[in-house]
Amino acid sequence: MAGKRRPPPITEDDARLWTHVTRGAKPIGDAPIPEIAADPPEPESPDAPAFDPPGPRLPPPKPVVKRGPRRQSELTHGGTAGIDKRTAERFKKGEMEIEARIDLHGLTREAAYGTLLGFIRGCAARRVRVVLVVTGKGRRSEGEAILRNEVPRWLNEAELRPLILSFSYAQPRHGGEGALYVFLKRERPE
Repeated sequence: MAGKRRPPPITEDDARLWTHVTRGAKPIGDAPIPEIAADPPEPESPDAPAFDPPGPRLPPPKPVVKRGPRRQSELTHGGTAGIDKRTAERFKKGEMEIEARIDLHGLTREAAYGTLLGFIRGCAARRVRVVLVVTGKGRRSEGEAILRNEVPRWLNEAELRPLILSFSYAQPRHGGEGALYVFLKRERPE
């Protein structure tokens, strides 16, 4: 009967490599972690090189950064980021065809918000580009132009902002500061 071959003895390099490889290992279930060797001895002289595992050096992994939905910049009256210069000028001058209109005069704040939301979503679904939103100048609201102040804020809220490229006060012939031109994004077909 041939004798069993004994494995070679574990060297200091083997023990260091095993410790390095299993440093972050966690046991499965309740089984204890087998101890192969105690912590490898420190190099005897301060000039001795630290353990360097064989093979190519890899850069440390980059941390994973979770990103939420990209926050879009806030729109302001007349801001035209994302629109070419010529189109932006035509838009602000009221020279582009107004494809749909809505008049929010006389509506309460809540009713106006719901109406505007449905209107903009419907226009976006029909691929309308330029709409006119009439807010009124607020002369009947005891000096406070509620809808004129609220509509720009609503256009920047999460429900509507992804649909809009720009808005600007209308030209006097379309209502001046009591109305807004709104330029909608054109979604590309998938």
